[in-house]
Parts: sequence; structure tokens; C-alpha cells
Amino acid sequence: MDLNLLIALDALLDERSVTAAADRLGLSAPAMSRTLARIRTAFSDPILVRSGRSMVPTPRAEAVRQEVKALLDRSRALFAEGRPVDAARLEQTFTIVANDLPSTALATRLLPGLQHSAPGVSVVLLPESPHPDDFVLRDGTADLEIRIITAPPPETLVETLFTDEMVAVVRRGHPLAGKPLTPAGFAGALHVLTSRRGRLRGPLDDALEAKGLRRRVVAAMPTFAAALQLVAASDLMGQALARTGAHLITALGLEVLRIPLRIPPIEISMGWHPRHDNDPAQRWFREQVRAALGGDAAPATGHGA
Repeated sequence: MDLNLLIALDALLDERSVTAAADRLGLSAPAMSRTLARIRTAFSDPILVRSGRSMVPTPRAEAVRQEVKALLDRSRALFAEGRPVDAARLEQTFTIVANDLPSTALATRLLPGLQHSAPGVSVVLLPESPHPDDFVLRDGTADLEIRIITAPPPETLVETLFTDEMVAVVRRGHPLAGKPLTPAGFAGALHVLTSRRGRLRGPLDDALEAKGLRRRVVAAMPTFAAALQLVAASDLMGQALARTGAHLITALGLEVLRIPLRIPPIEISMGWHPRHDNDPAQRWFREQVRAALGGDAAPATGHGA
């Protein structure tokens, strides 16, 4: 049994390309082709088959993909257990799934420090998927998820990083700026929502309807950055997280208004798969994220906030 075949199989299933997998492992394309042939023999399955200009995994390959990742992660952790992480010598890429507000916070507070303390570390920030059944931690797409985690898969480990508050934002000079916001005033504004699924309704609408009010949502944008850019250039009202979005709110010169409705605080959490729980490098990276976001900046403030 050659366990190196599992490393090659993992790369091939991630890249779905012999050439890309070879580049990832520092091998020549012919050497990776020979390795794929050995994998096919070992599994008695083609593993990857040509489909047009790309290669796709067979059902057998898809069935073993997660087990292969789990075995490799556990073997790496086994050899690393008990060893302190030397950040200055660490060479690893960590992938985080988050929306644009936590991503911006991480980019400005985490990455500059890593450039000095861990120059061999790279961080990939991916957007949240519009599909709620995308298990990015289970399938190895990401090491961490940072978001509102309400119904995670049963195996996901979750830690609350901080609590935030949803606030209303308008441009400076907006008719509602500089004065306390009432439920009727909030409902009477024209709104833009942030929704990666394109929804025109959210929890605030339920709170308004409990008061016999409705609002008009004229647009849904895929990111907070896009929505707040629109707010800055129009008379539309948007919403953002006060702490996580403070940098963007300030940069766009927006006015912050407290939303006059009973809405619970928002918990921003970090989730990871159990296979990474005891890995020293992963534990070190989670601590860096904790330090960057757990000590989040003061919230953006404005009239009534």
C-alpha cells in the first residue's frame, strides 16, 4: 500500500486536471499521469474521465473523496501533534468562507500581521454560497466559515466570535439623516437589501408587520459593499452590521440610524470541521482569526445609535 497515492488522488479530485495536480505537488505531468494510472489500478476504477475539455470524477471517486481528505488530515495531524507551530516557517494556505463584511475586516486586521509573523501563509477568502446545502467544511472547500451559524451540520464545531447589531444606513443629507428614526419613518423609506439568494424580504419585515407596517424594497444586492455603494449614491436606505461594517460605513460617509424595532443581537461565529480540531496549524490559525475579529473595532455610530 502506497499512501502517497492518496495525496495524489486528493490533488487530482480537487483540481480535476492532471497538469494542475502535478503543479500542486511539484511533479511533472507525465509523472502525475503515471500516478493516476496506478490509482486507477488500485481502485479498479477510472477515477477521472474526460468530459469535453475537462475531466470529471466517477461516482466511485466522489464516494471516496471525503474519506481521502479525512485520512490525509488525520495523518498530518498525527505527525504534527505535540509540535509547536513555528509561524515564521509555516507554509500553508487557509481558506475562509464569509460574506464581504467579515472578509474586509479580516483583510485589514489579519493579513498585515501575517505578512510579518507568517510570511509563508496565504489566506483565500471565498464568498458564501447562495445554496444552504453547500457543506464547504465537510467537503474540504474551506477550513473555516465565519457567519451567522444557526443550523450547522451536526459534526461542525462552532464558536461565537462576537455579537453585532443591525443598523440602518443612509447617505449624508438624506431626509431621514440627523434625526431619530421611527417605525413609520423606517417603513416609509425605500430600501435596498443585501441577499446572496436575491430575497426581497427579511426578519425586519416580520417585525414591521407586527406593528401593522410594511416597507418597499426596491433592490436586492449580492454583497453589503454593493448595497452600501448604492445607498451612498441615492436616497435608498440600507442595513449593515454596526461593528463588522464600521470600516465600510465610514469610508462611504454614511449616516447610521438605530432601527426602531425589537430585533435580537446578531452572533457572528466561526465554524470548522472536527478533522481540523487538533491540527496545530489549524489551531494556530483559528487563534489568529479570533484575535483579529474577537477584538473587533468599535461600531460605527450616528444619530440615535
